[in-house]
Amino acid sequence: MSAEPQAKKLKSEQSTLVIGTHNGTFHCDEALAVFLLRLTELYRDSPVKRSRDPAVLDACNIVVDVGGIYDDFAKRYDHHQRGFEENFGHGFVTKLSSAGLVYKHYGKQIIADRAQLPVENPVVEMVWLRIYRDFIEAIDANDNGIPRYPPEVKARYNSGGTSLPSRVAALNPRWNEKVDLQGVDNLFAKASILTGTEFLGKLDGILFSWLPARDIVLSAFHSSKSIDPSGKILVFQDFAPWKEHLFDIEEETTTQGNAIYVIYPDETGGNWRIQAVPKDLDSFESRKALPEPWRGLRDEELSKASGVPGGIFIHASGFIGGNKTKEGALEIAKRALSF
Repeated sequence: MSAEPQAKKLKSEQSTLVIGTHNGTFHCDEALAVFLLRLTELYRDSPVKRSRDPAVLDACNIVVDVGGIYDDFAKRYDHHQRGFEENFGHGFVTKLSSAGLVYKHYGKQIIADRAQLPVENPVVEMVWLRIYRDFIEAIDANDNGIPRYPPEVKARYNSGGTSLPSRVAALNPRWNEKVDLQGVDNLFAKASILTGTEFLGKLDGILFSWLPARDIVLSAFHSSKSIDPSGKILVFQDFAPWKEHLFDIEEETTTQGNAIYVIYPDETGGNWRIQAVPKDLDSFESRKALPEPWRGLRDEELSKASGVPGGIFIHASGFIGGNKTKEGALEIAKRALSF
């Protein structure tokens, strides 16, 4: 019997679906690709077969990072073949590795399952794109040898091998270390868990921290005109990381630059803070700093200068201030707007 019919026979007789990838030195992309597949219902209990033998790979139900084929219908996800230039789309141009390929096709379902949402929910796509931007794309670029910046720009320090691909590479046997095939497979399993643990940490951070913070900022954004007709003051009923979300929401609603001040409860002091929105996400310069005559003042001196009781402080640069009450903080913001 020829190798191809034998492989098809073995494949059809398997009760458990098998994931195939290459043997030998392993890398971050296929380690993560395997973990991602095992997050899906279809491949949750799948064993991994590591080989470069075409007959062995043909007997697998899905193959990543080996074989020279990218074909979603055939469940082949390699990126090494000549002419492969697939990217994630949606404005991303980085060539995909096996991690990016698997994430592109299975990521939404993984996210939907983790979040317990329908895969069609718009939140799933939002998270899918953000995880690609903030986690997967760097792995794709690393495996494809794409530098972050032009080669003529010299790095100012050594990364110290702290990146995820570096830590996966370090799990391979040393060049002068004798490890049998099963031993290398065991190390690959450790690498896959390492990459997957970091992926789930990033995903859970977005689902259970980033998204709730966005909801707080979005609610304040939509109610801003009930606070002040200008819509330039946002009041958060709970503190949340807000800057990135505000800039994202302004871009989505084409209202860039409108918000001037945000007000939120002090996490520890039981007071309220007034903070000026920066000009850019990473800028120390505010769109409109709190008035210069109030800067550096504290307590009663501040209350007297501003005409608002309950003053606590205004920072010397005017980017932030405090008041004992929500009403006082709001009045400071309103007076600062017209200053």
